[in-house]
Amino acid sequence: MLVAQQSLFDPTRAPRGKHTLWAYCHVPNASTVDMTERILGQVERFAPGLRGRVLAVHARGPAALEAENPNLVGGDVGGGAQDFDQMFGRPAWRLVPYATPAPDIYICSAATPPGGGVHGMCGHQAARAALRRL
Repeated sequence: MLVAQQSLFDPTRAPRGKHTLWAYCHVPNASTVDMTERILGQVERFAPGLRGRVLAVHARGPAALEAENPNLVGGDVGGGAQDFDQMFGRPAWRLVPYATPAPDIYICSAATPPGGGVHGMCGHQAARAALRRL
């Protein structure tokens, strides 16, 4: 589970005097289980009193994610299997997987190596590829 409170660092993300809390957890592909209570319970373990401060909750499961973005098949934000082909050959097998045919467009999402779950590394590698192309 990942939890972030961006409003601590960007006050435009919440009304004055309020804060936002964003949480994310992994579930099996196409799961229909609502994890809201489990997430709140886990955060409450480390931040007692949280539940009494929550004004609203907005939750989206795998089906809602896929409905919003058809690339998220089954709600998979990681872009597919983490096997050898997907780890090194996503989105397609090519020498620089971050580059596109357009010289000023790069891909830096979970659809590129090293794949989902390695937060920031896809962007780091895409930036290095872009700098090498200059």
